[in-house]
Parts: sequence; C-alpha cells; structure tokens
Amino acid sequence: MLSRIRGALLAPGVAAVMAILIAAIALLISRNNPLTAFSAMWDNISNAESVVLIINRAVPYYVSGVAVAIGFKMNLFNIGANGQYLLAALIAAWAGSQVTLPAPLHVTFILAVAVVVGAAWASIAAILKVTRNVNEVISTIMLNFIATGLVAFLLTEQFRERDTGSLIAQTPTLPPSARLPHLDWLITWTGIDLGNARLLGFLPIAIAIGVAYHLLLNRSRFGYELRLSGLNPEAARAAGVNPKAMVFKTIVLSGAIAGLIGMHSLLADPQFYKYGDQFPRMLGFTGISLALLGRNHPAGVAAAALVWAMIERATQPLSRIGIPQEIGVIMQGAFLLTAIIAYEVVKRRNDANAAAQAAAMSQSVTTAEPPHTAQLPGGGS
Repeated sequence: MLSRIRGALLAPGVAAVMAILIAAIALLISRNNPLTAFSAMWDNISNAESVVLIINRAVPYYVSGVAVAIGFKMNLFNIGANGQYLLAALIAAWAGSQVTLPAPLHVTFILAVAVVVGAAWASIAAILKVTRNVNEVISTIMLNFIATGLVAFLLTEQFRERDTGSLIAQTPTLPPSARLPHLDWLITWTGIDLGNARLLGFLPIAIAIGVAYHLLLNRSRFGYELRLSGLNPEAARAAGVNPKAMVFKTIVLSGAIAGLIGMHSLLADPQFYKYGDQFPRMLGFTGISLALLGRNHPAGVAAAALVWAMIERATQPLSRIGIPQEIGVIMQGAFLLTAIIAYEVVKRRNDANAAAQAAAMSQSVTTAEPPHTAQLPGGGS
C-alpha cells in the first residue's frame, strides 16, 4: 500500500520541484530575487481567506478537468469543452431568468438546461465522428469558433437585457430562487476568520460530479466498456461492444459535464448571477491541462485544480513589488510539462520492472526440475 502511494506521489512531487526550480531560474534571468518572490507568494496563500478563494477558483477548473477526462479515458480529445460550456451558460442563464420556480426546482431546471445544451453541442462532433470519421480534435476546435460567434449573436440580439438601458451586453439577472447559498457556515463555526471571502455553494455539486464520474467509470458496465474501448478497441469489439455507439456516448457525456463548467459562476458567484461580457471564458481549455496533470483520475484532477488555482492566487501580489506576475504562467506550464515527462518516466520504469519480474518468473518455471514419471510394469514408462 505504501509503495503504491509513493509511486503515485513520485511524479507530481518531482514535477512540483522542477516547476519551482524553473520559476527560480526565470526570476534570476529577469533580475528578480526568487526568495523575495516565493516569500510574497507564500504570504498571499497562508491564510484562511486565501484558502477559500483558492477552493472557489478550483471548483470550475475541476468540473472542466472531469469533462475532458471522460473523453481522454477513451482516447477521445474533446477540445470543444470551452464552446460547450459558454453556449450552455448563456442559454441556461436566459432560460433561468424566464421562469418562476421554487428554489430547488429553479436551480435544478437551470442545471438541466446546461447539461442538455452542452450535450447537444457536443453531439455534433459525435455525429461527425461516427458517421464520417471526422477527427474530433478538428471538429471540436471548429465548433469552439462557431459557439463563440453564436454566443455573441444570441447575447446581443436575442437574450440581452434591454430594460435597463445599460451598454453592457448581459442576460437578465437570475432571481434569488435560482441562486446557490454560500457555505461559510461549514467553516465559521470553528471561529476561523474568512475575511471578505465566501465559500461558494457549487462545491457540493462539483464533488457529486467527481463521485458520479468515479462510480460510472469504475463501478458500472458502461464504464468498463468505455475503458476497454480506450485500451483495446479490437478486444472491445470482440466482446460485443459497439465502438461507434461508445464513441457517440462518450463525446456526448463529456459535453454534458462541460455544460456545467459555468454553473459555478452563474449560480453561486455574487459577481455574476447572469451571463455577460465579463463571464469567465477560458475554463474549458484549462480543463485539458488539469486532466493531463490528474491522469484522468477524479482525485488527481481535484489535486491538479487546487494546485493550478493556488499558483494563480499566489502570484497575484507580485506586480505590486515589481516582479512580473507572469511567473505564475511559467510555473503552471513548467508543472504541466515536467509532470507529463515524470509520469512517462515512472510508467516506463514500472513497465520495465513488470517485464523483468515476468521474465524471471518464466525463467524459474522453465528451469524447474520436471516431475518424475511413474514407472510402469515391464520397464515401460
């Protein structure tokens, strides 16, 4: 058990150390003191308020990582999560502002709209894949551009709030029944001061998404067929799995989860409660990095999302002391690159050890003394 834990932590640990070293070198090249920078970064994250803000930022990253990881499990690259969640957030925001429902039903309705829109937009790439064998990377990238234009048109011409006379393009604000309450009570009862931070209410839904992803992937027939199709398509076909059906279902499921990426901001963040020009727009692309870092495992993606958000939070005050804030981007890129290399090195080492053990076992079997045969009467054997 301990050896498995050490093996799981070795690659990300090495990647973290290398990312810090690369960031230190970049700071030295830019004539900045790494110790000063790292001290300021630590001071900015070593309090309860920053921890809550890091969690809030990591939540949509995590949902994005899970959405992409579902496709990665079957060697499908859903690069279109960004377009899927933007279109889903816009339509869900408008639809939620047009109905009047009790609080739980109102939130459920908006979530359902987001899931359906995300799945429907992803189904375009799925249909192209299974009917015309169009590479999903190309189709989803192109659909991102189409979704961006479609969102701009719908927001400006169809779903824009027009009664206020504001020059800002945005949907009507969601009513209180469509908002998730904050979760500060989970922490404040301990007496910890959160400052101005609020633990946003989408966190339990993100956790539920991760649990559902784990159960679906590892405790269901669909998950078994998905993993088998990704590892060995020919074996899956021989086992009676329809490869085209699995491709279609996987891409659509990935899109459905991607539709929920923007719900953290829409339903829980007081800065929004609507879709507008200031709505977060690049979360889907971040999910690709986090799925790679987390090795498509729900816990791994969660850890990667927290680290990613922590780096972003830690580097915020650097510009105030004359250090380029872009050092955070360097750390994130270095962490991603070195983690992928470290994972591959560890994988090859484990494969070599397994092959050596198998060869040793085979050698011991072949060199073992053959059993004596019984002697038959008359000298025969």
